[in-house]
Amino acid sequence: MPSLPTEVTIYTDGACSGNPGPGGWGAILLHPSSGKELRLSGGAEHTTNNRMELCAALEALRRLKRATSVTLYSDSKYLVQAFREGWLAKWQRNGWLTSQKKPVENVDLWRQLVELTKLHKVHWEYVPGHSNYLYNELCDQLARAEVQKIKEGKGS
Repeated sequence: MPSLPTEVTIYTDGACSGNPGPGGWGAILLHPSSGKELRLSGGAEHTTNNRMELCAALEALRRLKRATSVTLYSDSKYLVQAFREGWLAKWQRNGWLTSQKKPVENVDLWRQLVELTKLHKVHWEYVPGHSNYLYNELCDQLARAEVQKIKEGKGS
């Protein structure tokens, strides 16, 4: 892995109205040394909450232009535990099957996330949702705004 001169903090969140249903994601990238902040959001008409959580992390990591040391905060145990507790390694060894021999959901997004984590050093941190973590709450607002746009027919 190339040297990691840059450090970035990322907050992400996903939302869904119904599960499945219209969904949105939000992400905020913070560059501590410069004080710069980038807010991102998007959505899909028919999706799941888990898929939106993964999209938020994926889209945020895609914005990094060079190898970066990242601390990524998410209120998705699904996302954080997959990396921190070795679920992804097991799924890959099992041909993207769960321990119950069922196909892993959202495998297309997981594969992309795995590739991005080869480029960047990502430290995954879980934060409880709706617990007054400022940037997590802001990401939730971004995601919910995307859901609302889709419901109003103004899509992402």
